[in-house]
Amino acid sequence: MKVIGYKIYFWSNENNEPIHIHISKGNPKAYSTKIWLTKSGGCILANNNSKIPENDLNKLMDIISRHYFLILSKWKEYYKITDIKFYC
Repeated sequence: MKVIGYKIYFWSNENNEPIHIHISKGNPKAYSTKIWLTKSGGCILANNNSKIPENDLNKLMDIISRHYFLILSKWKEYYKITDIKFYC
C-alpha cells in the first residue's frame, strides 16, 4: 500500500513477532520505520529508522489506526494464521 508517498508493508519471515507494519520511501527495507498495532485498536511507534518527518509520521499513524481492522485481516491472510500476537 502506498500512502502520501510512503510504502506501508509487511516484511516476510516476521510472523513470529507481534503484529506490526513497516514504512519507507522507495524500496522496502528490513530496518525501516516500524509501527506496532496494539490490542486496544491503536498503534505505537517502535522506531523511526526511515527518519520520517514528525508531521508525516503523525498522518501515517492516524491512517494506520483508521485501517486497523484491515491490517489485522491482511496480516492473518499474509501469514496464514488465526491467532495474532500484540506488542501491548
